[in-house]
Amino acid sequence: MIRNLPGSRPSLLLAGAAGLLGLGVWQLGGAAWIHGKAAVAQVLLERAWDARRSGAENDAARPWPWADTAPVARLRVPAHGIDQVVLAGASGRTLAFGPGHLTGTAAPGYRGHSVVSGHRDTHFTFLKDLKPGDAVELERPDGRRVIYRLTGSEIVDARTARFAGGGDRSVVSLVTCYPFEALVPNGPLRYVVTAEAVERPPASGVAEAGVAEAASLE
Repeated sequence: MIRNLPGSRPSLLLAGAAGLLGLGVWQLGGAAWIHGKAAVAQVLLERAWDARRSGAENDAARPWPWADTAPVARLRVPAHGIDQVVLAGASGRTLAFGPGHLTGTAAPGYRGHSVVSGHRDTHFTFLKDLKPGDAVELERPDGRRVIYRLTGSEIVDARTARFAGGGDRSVVSLVTCYPFEALVPNGPLRYVVTAEAVERPPASGVAEAGVAEAASLE
């Protein structure tokens, strides 16, 4: 009988296969954790949104005690079954739990240009399926629902792109990283879909910055 000595080819192949299997399990586990966290967060965000709709201010409407964000709007895309709570701010911490409103842009559902961003592999995966003419709805904390129609999409470089103010119109841009199937995260490209309100809503009490940098989106 011939034995395989330690370090022989079959032993190395077995070790390599075990390593690849372990890497695959680790990656799948990481993806499951991201999706699981996002799902649980939506339940807590629902409660926080109800509190905001009832008149609670930022501190009282936080989804959990240590959160540094609170709901500012609700995003719906009926044709694609999308119903998500939008949070204040677009930091990495915020986007881990839901789409975030970019600080310095118009409040969602008011006049001006509002920018909302989300991760391409969780909340904003649906952006790639949107088409011109699709309806996008933003619900404000006061209960008013503003209907938008998708006017177009584009791919921009976050290092140079700027979002201009909407002026007297109400415009919303939904932004996510691009390409959707990229293996390496944090690339410079962003996929942007833009929609304009069917009817002009009242002016926001929050001043609009006029121009926002795409680079400020995580």
